[in-house]
Amino acid sequence: MKLLIKLYVTLFKIGMFSFGGGLAMIPFIKKEIVDSNHWIDFSTFKDIIGISQMTPGPIAINAATFVGFKVSGIMGSIFATLGVVSFSFILVSIATHYIMKFKESKILKSAMLGMRPAVIGLITSAFLLLAKSSYTLKDIKSIILGVIIGVLSFKTKIHPILIIIISAVLGIFFYGIF
Repeated sequence: MKLLIKLYVTLFKIGMFSFGGGLAMIPFIKKEIVDSNHWIDFSTFKDIIGISQMTPGPIAINAATFVGFKVSGIMGSIFATLGVVSFSFILVSIATHYIMKFKESKILKSAMLGMRPAVIGLITSAFLLLAKSSYTLKDIKSIILGVIIGVLSFKTKIHPILIIIISAVLGIFFYGIF
């Protein structure tokens, strides 16, 4: 039971201090899950991020569910998942009550403007963390593949599912044939 509570509290903390969505949460999730608690290793963490990007649902919830299961089975999944969503649920419940009262608040607007660059920084940090440890910076084929997919993603309106399929085909071509 102690481990389940630790899972809940750790994931609650991640949910509480992670603004900006799943990608912005990656550095914080890594610090808590891999570095501080050693529940999984970094290689498994990278796999979770990859799988979370391909499966429905937010990265934080998918990661929490996986880590919880790895650490303490189904009950671990339940406690970890509830932990990561609890703060958001509480915050949204409270915010909906007061949103109209403070929607024109200069302090609130200023705080939101201040958080935007931080979110971009956290997303950039997540990108660099994953890129640094993957084959992307070590293999010319991966660099070429990354550039092609990056340009397609940024310059076209190709659906993300099609991007994943194109990546798989290019992966087969680059790594399977040559």
